[in-house]
Amino acid sequence: MQREGGHRREGGDHDAEPVESVLDELYTAPPSDFVALREEHAKAARTAGRKEDARRIHAARRPTLAAWAANLLTRSRPEESRRFLDLGQALREAYRTLDADGLKELSAQRRSIVSALSRQAALLAREAGHPLSEAGQREVESTLRAVLADPDAAARWAGGRLEGSLTPPSEFPPDTVRAEPAPRARPARARTPAAGRAKDELAERRRKRQQDVARAAQAAERAERQLRDRRAEHADADSALRHTGDELGRAREEVSSAERRLRRARQRLERAERERRESQEREHSAADALDRAAHEAREAARRVDRLAGRGEQYGGHD
Repeated sequence: MQREGGHRREGGDHDAEPVESVLDELYTAPPSDFVALREEHAKAARTAGRKEDARRIHAARRPTLAAWAANLLTRSRPEESRRFLDLGQALREAYRTLDADGLKELSAQRRSIVSALSRQAALLAREAGHPLSEAGQREVESTLRAVLADPDAAARWAGGRLEGSLTPPSEFPPDTVRAEPAPRARPARARTPAAGRAKDELAERRRKRQQDVARAAQAAERAERQLRDRRAEHADADSALRHTGDELGRAREEVSSAERRLRRARQRLERAERERRESQEREHSAADALDRAAHEAREAARRVDRLAGRGEQYGGHD
């Protein structure tokens, strides 16, 4: 299926694929990165000679933060989004035949699932580093209500390229909100074949209505369960992150302490090596002095011996 506004060249879809991928990337990227990324891709397309692609890329408009979160929801949760779109189709169909009591019950289910999905969108945005304000989350809710009520809005959201939030109609379109009037009391009369068929058709519509309401309730319950699961996963991840942060802090302190001890040990080693070198130099100097003293002592002894020998010689002549 070709996306809305898709570009098709004579050579087929092959040349159009890059620009579709680029647009998908643009509307997935955070709004703060949108303009720079758009200009980068537009420039690359112009350089490659793809002027029409460059024009389409450059014409893309940066989404609001709420619209980006709604796009993020449909792209990050495709299965839940598909069920939500199916729910919208079922709701629009159900509104053709629901009575006042059914409308009340179905509206409650619709509010529940819209609230659950809008919280999922807010959670995804926060995890991506761009938390929504309360006003932004209300815009996401407005978009989701529009998706349920309006098939055109549903198609735009499914494309994942919203630039702004969607506004739902005040109520479903008039041709789909028509509730069946309560049957008027009529005089008892024999049941005709036409009356029997009408009664059977009414029973069939009521049965289908109940099925639609049940499907809507099941979809809302699934969304609530998934939201609880996501919250639990987020809480576990947050707890693990805090625990890891504490462990990292302790490890860093241990490393710092070890580095300080290592620096002190190196300083002691350098001091000991310096003192050893000085001791070696003093030892060498003392050894040299000892050698010189020993030499001088031997020389002195020889002189004494020579002098003593001469004395004896002189004494022998007397």
